[in-house]
Amino acid sequence: MWSPGDVVLRREVRNEGWAWLEVPVVVVCDTGELLATYVATGTPFTFPSGPEPHPWAGRKAWQGHGVLMLQRPRDAYAVWVFWHGPEREFRSWYLNLQEPFRRTAEGYDTQDLELDLILHPDGRVERKDEELLDVRVAEGRFTQDQANEIRRSAQRIEAELAARGQWWDASWALWEPEPHWDARYEKVSDTTGV
Repeated sequence: MWSPGDVVLRREVRNEGWAWLEVPVVVVCDTGELLATYVATGTPFTFPSGPEPHPWAGRKAWQGHGVLMLQRPRDAYAVWVFWHGPEREFRSWYLNLQEPFRRTAEGYDTQDLELDLILHPDGRVERKDEELLDVRVAEGRFTQDQANEIRRSAQRIEAELAARGQWWDASWALWEPEPHWDARYEKVSDTTGV
C-alpha cells in the first residue's frame, strides 16, 4: 500500500508488453479496495520508444484541471473525475475502460481499452470512442474478440449503473488536491491540451 502524497508511476502497457505512456501520479488514498490517484495540472508525459507512437505523443503534459482516478483492484475501468472553469465546477464521471491495474515496484500498469463511458451529472450515460475500436482492430492493436469483449464490458457497466447506481462516493466530485501538487508542474507548458 502507498501513502497519501506518494508519487508513483502510472504506465499504459500494450498487449505486447511494452509501455507507451508513463505519467507520474500522486496517491490520494490506497485502502486495498480503492486506489485513488491524481494527475496534477502540468504533469509531464513520457513516451518510451516502441513500435508505434501513443495517440498523445505530440503532447508534453496534462493540461487544464488535474484529473482524479478512482480504481478498484479487479475492475476493468477507472472512474476519472473531471472539472472545468475557474471555479473548478464538476463536469462528469468518466469511466475509462482499461485492464485492471497491476502494481509494480514503481507504481502500476494498465492498458487503455479505447472505449469509455461518460456519466453525466443528470445520470445520462454516453459512450465515447466506440467507433475507434474498429480502427484499432484494423491496426492490429486489438483482435476482434478483444473488441467484442470490450463492448460487452461496457454493456455490463451500463447495466450495473442502471441497476445499482455508482459504487463510488459522490463527494469525490468536490475533492480538491493539495495546492502544491498542481504547483510542482506549473512551469510546464503545452498548447495542444488534453
